[in-house]
Amino acid sequence: MSYLTQKTIKNEVSFTGISLHSGLNVNVCIKPANPNYGIVFKRVDLKSENLVYPNFMNVTNTSLNTTIENEFGVKVSTIEHLMGALFGLGIDNVLIEIDNEEVPILDGSAKEFIEKIISSGFEVSDAPIKIIKINKKIEYSDGERFISIQPATLSLDIDFELQYKNEVIGNQRNKVKVYEDDLTDIYNSRTYCLFEDIELIKKNGLAKGGSLDNAVVVKDNEVLNPEGLRNNKEFVNHKILDCIGDLYTSGYRLVAAITCSQGGHYLTNQLLRKVFESKENFSILEIKEKNLPHTLINRHLLKSIA
Repeated sequence: MSYLTQKTIKNEVSFTGISLHSGLNVNVCIKPANPNYGIVFKRVDLKSENLVYPNFMNVTNTSLNTTIENEFGVKVSTIEHLMGALFGLGIDNVLIEIDNEEVPILDGSAKEFIEKIISSGFEVSDAPIKIIKINKKIEYSDGERFISIQPATLSLDIDFELQYKNEVIGNQRNKVKVYEDDLTDIYNSRTYCLFEDIELIKKNGLAKGGSLDNAVVVKDNEVLNPEGLRNNKEFVNHKILDCIGDLYTSGYRLVAAITCSQGGHYLTNQLLRKVFESKENFSILEIKEKNLPHTLINRHLLKSIA
């Protein structure tokens, strides 16, 4: 966050691949956009009413992916890995053209999105970025699963834990500072499932495009993928990737500290809904300088516009 003006990509970026749940082959083209345009999906297979905005209020499904939908029933699903890549690279404005309902899964991580977007280059504007600053602690729980968000200085900290009875996954925990840490392991971590869950998932009409090429599959005490794991916390790291992508449905990058246990798309979405219920919970701040020392986050360089 050292260069605090809005950013888009310099050149168009295209992806083609199988969608995880529909099993269809889908094409995506990410195009540069002007300042204050935001992130917008466009279903180019439809001729009208085809813009879909990745806002937490437009999220209509959180079962095994994040699906957004506009008022006309037009959907785009499995947006979380691409959204996570855009968040992490500081991309504020792009048009994402897609010719079907689901973003391709590629290798199950954000690795290819990150690499191709970086290779396209960035176009930096003079328009200041806006950030969401959390003013008070907000919590959401669902049985033993919980997520909370609370104020931070100039960081987005995510502290995430998994608890599985499976001995390969087990109890994993990782904490990252999104704006400061090397997130390579986060972006390279693939979606995963237990072998015994596959039949039920497929009965529900999902994971038609799933394979060992785009998901880590764990059976008993074994990882079925011949190449093994990419890092020793790949399971929880993938959950952090999902979390980052889902947080970007808030519209801007966040300054906050998040703690989550056994969460996923549903908990993150419910947390955002709860945060934005009241203006007391957050401020939207416009950065007025290119460099922002940690000590100045609450001082004169920020102008509240919320």
